[in-house]
Amino acid sequence: MSKFSTYLFLLIFIISCQSEEEADMVIKNGVIYTMNEAQPQVEAVAITDGKIIFAGPLTKVEKFIGEKTEVLDLEGKAMTPGLIESHAHFLGVGYNKLNLDLLHTTSYEEIVDMVAEAAKNAEPGEWIQGRGWHQSKWDSLPEKMVMGFQTHDLLSAVSPDNPVYLKHASGHAGFANAKAMEIAGIKNIDPEFSGTKEVEGGEIIRDELGNPTGIFNETAMRLITKHIPKNSVESHKKAIALASQECLENGITSFHDAGADSLDIAAFKAVVEEGNLKTRLYVMLSSGDTAQLKRWYQTGPLVGHGDHFLTIRSIKLYVDGALGSRGAWLLQEYEDRPNHFGHETTPMNFVEMVVNEGLANGFQVCSHAIGDRANREVLDTYEAAFKANPEKAGNHRFRIEHAQHLTEEDIPRFGQLGVIPAMQAIHMSSDRPWAIHRLGLARIQEGAYVWKKLLESGAVVINGTDAPVEPISPIASFYASVSRKTLKKEPEGGYEPSQRMSREEALRSYTLDAAYGAFEEDIKGSIEVGKLADFTVFSKDIMTVPEGEILDTEILYTILNGKVAYQK
Repeated sequence: MSKFSTYLFLLIFIISCQSEEEADMVIKNGVIYTMNEAQPQVEAVAITDGKIIFAGPLTKVEKFIGEKTEVLDLEGKAMTPGLIESHAHFLGVGYNKLNLDLLHTTSYEEIVDMVAEAAKNAEPGEWIQGRGWHQSKWDSLPEKMVMGFQTHDLLSAVSPDNPVYLKHASGHAGFANAKAMEIAGIKNIDPEFSGTKEVEGGEIIRDELGNPTGIFNETAMRLITKHIPKNSVESHKKAIALASQECLENGITSFHDAGADSLDIAAFKAVVEEGNLKTRLYVMLSSGDTAQLKRWYQTGPLVGHGDHFLTIRSIKLYVDGALGSRGAWLLQEYEDRPNHFGHETTPMNFVEMVVNEGLANGFQVCSHAIGDRANREVLDTYEAAFKANPEKAGNHRFRIEHAQHLTEEDIPRFGQLGVIPAMQAIHMSSDRPWAIHRLGLARIQEGAYVWKKLLESGAVVINGTDAPVEPISPIASFYASVSRKTLKKEPEGGYEPSQRMSREEALRSYTLDAAYGAFEEDIKGSIEVGKLADFTVFSKDIMTVPEGEILDTEILYTILNGKVAYQK
């Protein structure tokens, strides 16, 4: 070989080595929490093709910086793996932007005013929809209340020509005006029928004369909702775009969507194929769409579709209601409604069938259960299915969504059975001031919002917000996790402080453990070489700042697939 050829060969080799090491993006000069026990913190990260190729000290990252490398200097700010919302409703977040957002309303009168304004701009007969009201969070209550709820009279007076349907914040009750009830054929009945059970798994709340108050609890909501014009793939796309933006602004890179029907799935797939999905989705199939379940049993799960933007491998069951609407299924009666135990919103024989079919066909089962009766029934059903099919149960990762109120006997069963409690710390912060009236102090202390007891049982606890039930703020839920206080920073010392998570536990519940809850810990949830380059950058170091400053923290950057998807 000539000297020239040798020189040319060496030059090509050097250039090829440089091009192999040159990263698309380098993030440096920050406090970077990796969630990797072998390397808990690093100073810099390098990324190529949406994946991490280096995580380590600042002194060793320079070799990855080339002419085309984008360099993000964190200037000492904190960065974590991209935050994972472990239980919320993606389209619900989007539609909350398209419809009336009642989440922050503080009185019935405020809701009436919002509907009156909407009615001015609506065509006669056009439905007015909204979500987010919660009577237990209002500053004042209307003079007339029936079974703890307002009546429709004021609402109907400002919207005589438009059917109105407003979902409770929990999504487990709805409030309809007279026009909506007229369309649904809901009529007044004689006093002797007042209070009788008209709907299996739910109730129409009526006054002492037998007149409907406008409140439809649990399955009774369908009497109204079946008359509301259906959404379309196109309207879903608008909601998806709004939900994605909301996630990015809150540092969320992945989202566990808690219940999707065939139309939802079609919209998700369409947006992925168009390259417009800006949040990674882990989707639970709604068990109510039985035809859809049968189709998926035949095809099997969809994993990592569209460069890991869409995975469908779990099923959502709804076993009871919510505490706010007194629909959670309890072993003992409600403290503030004698002889009422909540609702079994799905017959347990159907739950048992789906649990066994899901297990047999390779699908994770995620069961909504809030009350202690519902949680026990689900644990019993899961345990029986695991024993009947041990070969399939080896790595089941079945979940109970919410696991909000448990008995002392059932808490250890989560760890023993490997059942994941998918909890929302923000619910404790939001609900605890009034939940005491539903359950009483003894039941609250024994088993309500007991994250620490569950962790000590060996269970993997994952976190979220249940948005749009609550605002989709991981910072707020992180604060609730570590403080056990409301977002007004009350009470001093927090509610049941022994159940606080450590900051490390809280961050794990939003990152690596959340990834585990979706079988995705090998590709996300920690900052390690080979994993997806999804990160969240904070204005304050949530792991070290005084507790009182956590809520002042803002999201500075959300980095998705190795690119800045959001910058404040």
